[in-house]
Amino acid sequence: MGGGTPVEDIPQRSLQLSFTGSGSEFFRIWIVNTLLSIVTLGIYSAWAKVRTLQYFYRNTSLDGATFDYHGRPMAILKGRAIVFVLAGLFQFSGIVSPLLTLALVLVFAGVFPFLLLRSLRFRMANSSYRGLRFAFAGNDAEAYKVFLLWPILTALSLYALAPLAHQRFKRYQHNNTRFGTAPFAFDATAGDFYGTYLRTGMVMAAFMLASAVAGVALGAAAGQPGTVVAVILGMMTIGTSLGFLMIRPYFTARLQNLVWNHTTLAPHRFRSEVRARRLLFISLTNLIGIVLTLGLFLPFARVRATRYRVESMTMLAAGPLDAFVAGEAEQVGALGDAAVDWYDIDIAL
Repeated sequence: MGGGTPVEDIPQRSLQLSFTGSGSEFFRIWIVNTLLSIVTLGIYSAWAKVRTLQYFYRNTSLDGATFDYHGRPMAILKGRAIVFVLAGLFQFSGIVSPLLTLALVLVFAGVFPFLLLRSLRFRMANSSYRGLRFAFAGNDAEAYKVFLLWPILTALSLYALAPLAHQRFKRYQHNNTRFGTAPFAFDATAGDFYGTYLRTGMVMAAFMLASAVAGVALGAAAGQPGTVVAVILGMMTIGTSLGFLMIRPYFTARLQNLVWNHTTLAPHRFRSEVRARRLLFISLTNLIGIVLTLGLFLPFARVRATRYRVESMTMLAAGPLDAFVAGEAEQVGALGDAAVDWYDIDIAL
């Protein structure tokens, strides 16, 4: 290669992602999708998914250009039909014979990594930015490690290996994703994931401890031994419930920052600055809105959460994206669109 400018010497531009969708716009799409899915006994849900993804993709922009989604509803319907049939067989096997159930579990274990890999390829091949498609180049051997071997080891270790398994999945996912021919790369370590899981666990433990202490104090005030135990258990239950409610946005914020702050696209880097407290506030107010409106606030809630998470993302671009995208399009040529037809399945990853 010629003597180009080193990546570290190229001035970087901060390009913040933006989301222009609105709750009222998405509500109209969502209500039609919901009603038609009910009327068609779920068949329309594949078309609903395409319409939803297209709305969110087309309202997400970077450097003045939007993303797009090109998936076909029939491919999604095919994937859901496969899952539905497999689930039906599993339910039926429980009535017929435990041995048949065990055999089907083994069959599912052998089939699902294969299907999940095709689903990843489908999603990436049908996603684009400025007319240039993404792609996923992961192979079957790695897919079976990520989707089968690591989950089994995680269960056998009583979830002690969960952070390591999560890191292996994200590494597999990002290291095998392409934009045109430009590769993404992921350099977060297992230690980074253990740190995120540990901090999340400490927050959860703090909620449980605080609720137990409050339970002891209230029980002691009541003065009856039986009442003390009941109050402690009740407060611990409340504290655990609140902990799980609050832990999801905390973990989501930490995880998004961890993943994207360790991801690059060729010479370009990413920065994510999701604040756990802000995401928690959005999650709690969304939940209140959903409860008070009997679910009608759901599309508004999704738009609010998506806007915050998208607009917390910045691309640190090493040079103009116009030239980068044009160069990638020239390398991909006419073969890019043809790849879509090879992975015609989506099982709703």
